[in-house]
Amino acid sequence: MEGLLNKAGSFLSAYSALLLRSGSTCARLERNVGRMAATWNLSVDITIMPRHVSLYIKSDDGCDSNVFTESTSNSAISFEKITLLSQMSWEVAENGLGVEEAQARLNGVSRIKSAGKWWVLLAVSGANGAFCRLFGGDMTAVAVVFVATLCGYYLKQLMLSKKIDVRIVFIVCAFVSSVLACADSLFSLGQTPQVAIGVSVLYLVPGIPLLNSFSDMIDRHYICFFSRMTDALVLVSCLSMGLCMGMWAMEIGMF
Repeated sequence: MEGLLNKAGSFLSAYSALLLRSGSTCARLERNVGRMAATWNLSVDITIMPRHVSLYIKSDDGCDSNVFTESTSNSAISFEKITLLSQMSWEVAENGLGVEEAQARLNGVSRIKSAGKWWVLLAVSGANGAFCRLFGGDMTAVAVVFVATLCGYYLKQLMLSKKIDVRIVFIVCAFVSSVLACADSLFSLGQTPQVAIGVSVLYLVPGIPLLNSFSDMIDRHYICFFSRMTDALVLVSCLSMGLCMGMWAMEIGMF
């Protein structure tokens, strides 16, 4: 039983860290891990902290127990990985998968690469252009926002690949996008220049951390709530700083 507990503990800790890195909420993590542990006749108490997750695992008879800790360093959000990991937990529970097979599947999921950066670049630019239209921008503003987002997001990808601090990245990218979006107003290209400027930096809004922080608050994971909310607010502040700097540099009034 001790061998199973150690193997299961190593798997569940690695699973938990990957799930959190991919952008999961704490509630989903607890449900998925608890579901698999129960299948292997184990009970688990989970402590989720901003930078690591600890699992106290013991056998149902209480004879064996151990603590497993794994780092949850920052990584790219991946809904694909979250979906696959959640499906894996149900397969373990419903089909009785063993620890070894579950570990093999986890290794496969961890090797999944993110979507091609060029495809993501075009998709984000198109989506931000669609937001501009949704918020009342004319087609000229949509085109300006598309170009501003294209340049800003490419710069974001480039700077992050160089391991530059994400806060600096947000300031610089917001500045560049807002400066480019100001062209709509400076050259009188369209009828809705203010919409173009306001929407040009929406691709930087940290929506997933904000939503996850509220989910953690509802589920009373207050430490993770404060951590995620603080990180998100810092990034929003950096975004706002870059936007204001861009408008100031181009002498565009904010009000």
